[in-house]
Amino acid sequence: MFGIGKKKWERELGAAADTLAAADTLAFGGVGIAGTLLPVTEAYEQVSAALDDHPEEVRRQLDRVLADGTPAGRAYAASLLERVDPEAARAAWTSLRDDPSEFTTFVGCVMDRETLGTYASRRLAAA
Repeated sequence: MFGIGKKKWERELGAAADTLAAADTLAFGGVGIAGTLLPVTEAYEQVSAALDDHPEEVRRQLDRVLADGTPAGRAYAASLLERVDPEAARAAWTSLRDDPSEFTTFVGCVMDRETLGTYASRRLAAA
């Protein structure tokens, strides 16, 4: 049964996208005094790294996370979408700007709570 099933990179990308879809925290770098990378941040970096070699599959996974993910997961997906399709990313942020769902954010040692709508509005304003 050779050739049946997904390739290793597809399985790894799918697993990383699953991690993003279930995210409860948004952190793009190390957190805390030690600067520890959260598993979800590592998943974000893995999906980001796959953009160069597999943009179509990454886009499919991002669309899935945008549709079915947690608020933090959707924020990760829209952020990554900016690299693949800036126009689609703007549309995603626009659709998220009225979302009242909250998630945890980390910037270095600072933890906060934010609504997806507020975060999306800031991303739109920065674009």
